[in-house]
Amino acid sequence: MFERETAPPSLSPPAALNPNRLEAYGLDPALLPDALAMRDWLLAEAARTHDLGQVLSGFAGCLNALGIPIDRLTNAIDALHSEYSGIGRYWTLEGGATYELFPHGAEADRLYAESPFAHVHRTREWLLLDLSQTPDDLFGVIPDLKAAGYRHYLVAPIFFTGGSQNGITFATRAAGGFTERGLRLLRFVMPTLAFILEVRSVNLRLDNVLRIYVGDDPHRAILSGIIRRGQVSRIRSAIFFADMRDYTRRSATLAPEAAVELLNDYFDCLVPPIEAEGGEVLKYMGDGLLAIFREPEDDSGRAAQSALTAAVETLARLEAANGEGLFRPAITAGIALHHGEAAYGNVGSGARLDFTVIGPDVNLASRIAQLNKTIDEPLLMSKPFVDHLRGASEPLGAHPVDGLEEPVPIYRPCRA
Repeated sequence: MFERETAPPSLSPPAALNPNRLEAYGLDPALLPDALAMRDWLLAEAARTHDLGQVLSGFAGCLNALGIPIDRLTNAIDALHSEYSGIGRYWTLEGGATYELFPHGAEADRLYAESPFAHVHRTREWLLLDLSQTPDDLFGVIPDLKAAGYRHYLVAPIFFTGGSQNGITFATRAAGGFTERGLRLLRFVMPTLAFILEVRSVNLRLDNVLRIYVGDDPHRAILSGIIRRGQVSRIRSAIFFADMRDYTRRSATLAPEAAVELLNDYFDCLVPPIEAEGGEVLKYMGDGLLAIFREPEDDSGRAAQSALTAAVETLARLEAANGEGLFRPAITAGIALHHGEAAYGNVGSGARLDFTVIGPDVNLASRIAQLNKTIDEPLLMSKPFVDHLRGASEPLGAHPVDGLEEPVPIYRPCRA
């Protein structure tokens, strides 16, 4: 539990006011112009670069230009993402920049525990290895480094202010390895690099988390400043509403963990077809899902056709999953398709808001979904939706829905 500080911590004076600063780094004053130029590059050009791979490539280039021989540079940063736990970025003099996503799970944890990053995180000290004197079994990467002809290998921990543990490595093939001059310059500029990496990583985390929880377009709206209560955006679109049949009865006997697993497997059948057709999932509502397919300005029929294609593929995936025994008993779903205006905006009180989807057309889509079980049809469409389709549809008559005085004409796709 955090405690409020009664007084702000004391701060060391800046380097310009502290004559012992350079001595503390062991930096030769003759190197000061180069060191400051590199810090200026990090705080100016690198800070404006959104791609961290480019930042690291540029950093390696700067070091080489200053006579510090860098042939390989890697960086590992913790991530806040539902599909991976971290990002590894790699740069080599001959191959340029690449990256790798680290998975969640026990195997990834084991590999980290045996890595040089885990070692420097425990010691909180830099690690410099002369590879000619380093046993192959010290870390898993050592044999690969030797095979590639590297002479020295340097690993430095990077601790972000939020508590996450990260790191960076340097390797060189130079016969003399890393000199004391180069190491001192690295120590001088490393705090600035760590700051830039943290700023860019925090921005990426915020971007990822918002996209995961509110969707692609809403997350951009929030980041652009649309966070006042009452602000609303309207989108002409095909509206896709789906929910699982008999979920309440099925989940009544399940442990919470099993219910979550059921929903995740179910949504794995729904979401990929929606995204493959250009749709956006705006809201999960228990066992329900609301997605939209934006209407292009030049073709109002494309959104409806994309939504219908996604719905047909969703039902096919559920049928295949049932046939493979993934769901026992088998799952059925109801999908309703409507065309109209989805409005989303900030609803709530005080500092606690929800970016939610509202509007008569959204309500109508959810009401039509309730008819799936009554009519015994897995896929139903409204007349406004059918009016935007190029193909023929089969009318199922007009049906009463909650909240509307007049019955609503309902359709289904023509069966082959």
